[in-house]
Amino acid sequence: MEFATWLAFFAASWAISISPGAGAVAAMSAGLNHGFRRGYITTLGLVLGIWTQIVVVGVGLGAVVAASSTAFLVIKWAGVAYLVWLGIQQWRAPAVPLATQAEVTPLVAARTMIFRAWVINALNPKGTVFLLAVMPQFLNLAEPLLPQYLVIAATLAFTDLVVMAGYTALAARVLRALKSESHLKVMNRVFGGLFVAAGTLLALFKRTV
Repeated sequence: MEFATWLAFFAASWAISISPGAGAVAAMSAGLNHGFRRGYITTLGLVLGIWTQIVVVGVGLGAVVAASSTAFLVIKWAGVAYLVWLGIQQWRAPAVPLATQAEVTPLVAARTMIFRAWVINALNPKGTVFLLAVMPQFLNLAEPLLPQYLVIAATLAFTDLVVMAGYTALAARVLRALKSESHLKVMNRVFGGLFVAAGTLLALFKRTV
């Protein structure tokens, strides 16, 4: 991949990462529930989900998902159900300050946080269709594709790591400012509603013919 092409993709990657979506909601929810240091683990799962999407598109499965109504709908509704489930979990989360939350609820294992975040990005046919539309514009088919896919994967990972750090830190900072149970309950319900909203938007998404 030529430097000028990569620079254009690098700029596009920032727009992709910054755009509010289920990943951003997941990062902020993790910051709200666990603080920045532990909540940032969620970003690793989000990046792994992006890499999964790139592999799916790269080996040609993405084209199958985009072309097959059945495959597209199965993956879409699985993603919708998962996001709504996360929203319900967040809505029902204990309204307690972070300092005492560990005494009220069991500590969520890092691998569980990573897996939940991975599912959010991996089971998102909207991401698959988007990558199918965007990636070919930056690929040189006359050159080996694997190194170009690796560059794309590394670039998206970098921008997502930076942007999601900001989302996680923002939510963690808000959490530290909240002390009363009523405020924390409102925040839990806001983020629960955002997960459900992300699921609703995914439900409304239709593949292009």
